[in-house]
Amino acid sequence: MKHYIGQSNPMREQFNPQASYVAEHFAWSFADGVGTVTLNRPDRKNPLTFQSYSELRDFFYALRFATDVKAIVVTGAGGNFCSGGDVHEIIGPLTTMTMPELLEFTRMTGDLVKALRACPQPVLGAIDGICAGAGAMMALACDMRYGTEATKTAFLFTRVGLAGADMGACALLPRMIGQGRASELLFTGRAMTAHEGLAWGFFNDLYESADLLANVQATARALASGPTFAHGMTKTMLSQEWSMTIEQAIEAEAQAQAICMQTEDFRRAYEAFAAKQKPVFQGD
Repeated sequence: MKHYIGQSNPMREQFNPQASYVAEHFAWSFADGVGTVTLNRPDRKNPLTFQSYSELRDFFYALRFATDVKAIVVTGAGGNFCSGGDVHEIIGPLTTMTMPELLEFTRMTGDLVKALRACPQPVLGAIDGICAGAGAMMALACDMRYGTEATKTAFLFTRVGLAGADMGACALLPRMIGQGRASELLFTGRAMTAHEGLAWGFFNDLYESADLLANVQATARALASGPTFAHGMTKTMLSQEWSMTIEQAIEAEAQAQAICMQTEDFRRAYEAFAAKQKPVFQGD
């Protein structure tokens, strides 16, 4: 393995979306440490295509190296979040593919969920209107979700003759809303109402449609101003501890917290407390 002691390490070089990234299959904006990904095919309720799946997957994987991006908001244009895979651009072509080609596609869609969950930044979903199929899975992969009265979330894979087991649904959804509720939604494909989603823990809060994005971006900015290295550790532990015993989890958290105690943000917080000031975190 090549070493970079005393040299610029390309693994540490900043991926810098606000300066250089130009999205091709979605809209991207960046301000105050917060990036906003907008699915932007409003005439079709923002469906995904092969190309948008691929670009979103690569984008979220690259965010592992984006030290300038502190939090992400994912939303949709035109009053809807995402209607899932495009019927004509994805569903139709899938019916003509070979098994190896189909497996390549299904692994790619799952990789998008893994990328959303693997990036260290908190990902917040601002979810209005239709949130269906792969769109519902993108929402589920977010760390926090916010909806409106009009939000309808449907894991409608059975409606097109497929299993409810798609993109990690059978693992993620029961942990979010409970096994029985998840089973109903995945077997029937029916839409979960916004108030069901709030009561069941799928949504963190509901806002008026006109206020949704601004409120979610404000929450993202608050997270972006916090100890972002520690936020990344929290996200990692929330994911890893699913498969641990409580004894393993307590030990893992002891190690994680000891690492965070080595950060400058921990020292800044102490010094600010001693001076009766608000700490200014810098993510290191």
